Amino acid sequence: MPVDLQALYPKLIHLMLDTVFVVDRDNTIVFVSNACEALLGYRADELTGTPITRYMHPDDLEATRASIIRIMNGHAHFDFRNRYIRKDGAVVHILWAAFWSDEVGARIGVARNVTALTQAEQELRFLAHHDPLTRLCNRSLFNDRLVAALHNARHQQRPLALLFLDINDFKGINDVHGHAAGDRVLCTIARRLEACVAATDTVARMGGDEFTVLLPDISSPAAVAEQIAQILAVMAEPLGPEFGDIGMPSCSIGVACYPDDGEDADTLLSRADDDMYQQKRRRRAAG
Repeated sequence: MPVDLQALYPKLIHLMLDTVFVVDRDNTIVFVSNACEALLGYRADELTGTPITRYMHPDDLEATRASIIRIMNGHAHFDFRNRYIRKDGAVVHILWAAFWSDEVGARIGVARNVTALTQAEQELRFLAHHDPLTRLCNRSLFNDRLVAALHNARHQQRPLALLFLDINDFKGINDVHGHAAGDRVLCTIARRLEACVAATDTVARMGGDEFTVLLPDISSPAAVAEQIAQILAVMAEPLGPEFGDIGMPSCSIGVACYPDDGEDADTLLSRADDDMYQQKRRRRAAG
């Protein structure tokens, strides 16, 4: 007995894990497969007869409309991504394969949920330039920003400052309370440093218990001293009760300014690092 493919096709479409959309030239949904409920949270009958643009993320409307025009002009695509708003308000990332059918008088698209993939890609891109523990900029991104800031400082003939911070006696926290507790302290330090600086400044973890702060818009030595005083005051605040008997460690801060202490990134980092170690030596000698 021959297989009735015409009767089988609609059932196959509704069995697909990806969602099939058929949309007319006025952007009205005329058909959608049952997988739409898993994708967008709406039943097929809720979507049919409504404009597909209603569900698109507003920030993606312009690019999506441009894509629709290309499709209707006969240019099928198989790798377009955009975002839609689910019925529950959540955002879903979608990968589309779509084409225009003159025979049907509609565009036909297959939508795949790539939210998890997109989030994984975004996390990988983030981790390429950020410290995985503190979420601060890493050494590579900091160096790039320092080079760019120096270029702007030369062009605008204005100073900038670079701070190099080392957490005093941090090894003792790891030795006594464990590395998990030490990691929590480092994250607290990172958040405190971020709270001390402006949006145009950069805080980075260079590794271990060493941090840097780039101040590209600093106006004078007095402003640098004021910024250092603010950081020292914030760092001196005790840890919260969730840290138990762990004391907030102090820090030593070295500073280097462009152009007085150097005119390139390596020199400034070296000068700030040297100044930081001088601060540590003075602290040990005094204590």
